[in-house]
Amino acid sequence: MQKTTVQVGSNIAFIKYWGVRQAALNLPTNNSISMTLADAFTVTTVEWDASGQLEADQIELDGVQLGVGAAKRLVAHLDRVRALANVDVRARVTSRNNFPAASGIASSASGFAALSAAGALALGVDLSPVELSALARLGSGSACRSVLGGFVEWVQGCDHASSVAHQMFDREHWALFDVVAVISSRAKHTSSLSGHSLAASSPLQEGRLAHVEGELHIVREAIAQRDLHKLGPVIERDALAMHGVMMTSTPSLIYWEPGTIELIQAVRRWREQEGIGVYFTIDAGPNLHLICEESDVAKVQERLQQMACVEKVIISRPGPGPQLLAQHLF
Repeated sequence: MQKTTVQVGSNIAFIKYWGVRQAALNLPTNNSISMTLADAFTVTTVEWDASGQLEADQIELDGVQLGVGAAKRLVAHLDRVRALANVDVRARVTSRNNFPAASGIASSASGFAALSAAGALALGVDLSPVELSALARLGSGSACRSVLGGFVEWVQGCDHASSVAHQMFDREHWALFDVVAVISSRAKHTSSLSGHSLAASSPLQEGRLAHVEGELHIVREAIAQRDLHKLGPVIERDALAMHGVMMTSTPSLIYWEPGTIELIQAVRRWREQEGIGVYFTIDAGPNLHLICEESDVAKVQERLQQMACVEKVIISRPGPGPQLLAQHLF
């Protein structure tokens, strides 16, 4: 057992995952496709207590020591790692995000992927990318995509072993950028975990699922061909379809802020009137991810910085899978 620190990028889904078929295993209702991010990431240090002096797991997240309730989901995931190694030892965990958590930038994806990788490595458990993807999925569905770099597809599968992510192309395939416009850095009122369970209550979910296979096909082709103008309309449509499901579930989930709508309209205006190649997508939160190629990043950033509704801008290119770091957080 040795202290281990891992950095893992968040990811932005082009075709979203919303709703589960089997909650215990986080088996999704459809495949999803994403891009792992280089510049929005989580760093996690895990040290297992071989001395047996720790009576409970100690978990610190973004400078806050978590109590029993807040740590419950993370402790459950540490239990899964312990089970893989067949040990019964407690852990010290410190985790830092370089972006706002719980606000629609997939902190649970990078967080659980980092915890899975660091926890397993610290116990000497050598997992293949497929095995690590399956483990991470149990903590957070989208985490299974962050264990791989570049452009990734999560295959919904039918059981624990088959519901895993696979790399479509590595990060060098396409210099696509995600310019994240942070409308609000506050934690969202309803977590994605809770929201997934409500998807089936929406009258729109069935139609979204019936349509998604065709959208997946277009996105696969667009990424292979590096064709932003084929990709863009689909990712906007899928994001709006997912939020339509959220808004029409029972109870209704509305993650958007006034600035969200203001920026959607601005992006359309920049594209249609100024010829800027930029398209939006939105995860479960108010913040927009603006997808563009390198030649348009500066133009998009400049316009965002002029908008009062934008708190912060994060610019990221495609990133790698988990990276082992020599410098620990404690």
